[in-house]
Amino acid sequence: MTSLPTVRKKRANGVESRQRILDATVEIAGERGYEGTSIAAVSAKCGLPASSIYWHFKDKDDLIAAVIERSFETWLAAVDLPGKETGTPLARVTAMAADIARSLVAAPDFLRLGLMLALERRPTEPRGRTVFLQVRDIAGQKIAEAIADLFPGLDENAVRMLTTYTIAGADGLFVHREIHGEEVDLVALFEFHARLVHDAAARMAPGDGAA
Repeated sequence: MTSLPTVRKKRANGVESRQRILDATVEIAGERGYEGTSIAAVSAKCGLPASSIYWHFKDKDDLIAAVIERSFETWLAAVDLPGKETGTPLARVTAMAADIARSLVAAPDFLRLGLMLALERRPTEPRGRTVFLQVRDIAGQKIAEAIADLFPGLDENAVRMLTTYTIAGADGLFVHREIHGEEVDLVALFEFHARLVHDAAARMAPGDGAA
């Protein structure tokens, strides 16, 4: 009979191996993109045999999807509107934007890999692309909820338009930083973007309840 400490050690080793594989995949995919990522390259990078990778993941697509999911979980924790005790709607939305930007700087894999996949078309859609679009919808829902909370007078169409604009602007700012590197202050740009969204929403909302 296998002892409990042995089972725990095997489980810990399995978790560690999975993280090593995912970390290696992030590096490979960041350098070579989806097409250039292979199980062989990931194996060479993480130092684990291909059989170990296949034990954790069915194929390359399953591996890429797992990278996106892991990064998204880290990022999603930042997509929360601060409570009313934080201050005015403007203060709350800029604080939320700053948190999102910081999380993207710390864990950019979900958006970097996801955008690569989203912009490509293949006869058979990769699971990674499907996962990215699904988690993107979740993020969109949270942003829509935040806008509706800040501006309860907005109708459904206005909330949808502002949400689309918010996400599209964030995508552009993220891509700009990917191109130009750390010289781009993503937090400051996201805060500026949030102020523009806030001002647009205030103009669209009936009355003056969100000033």
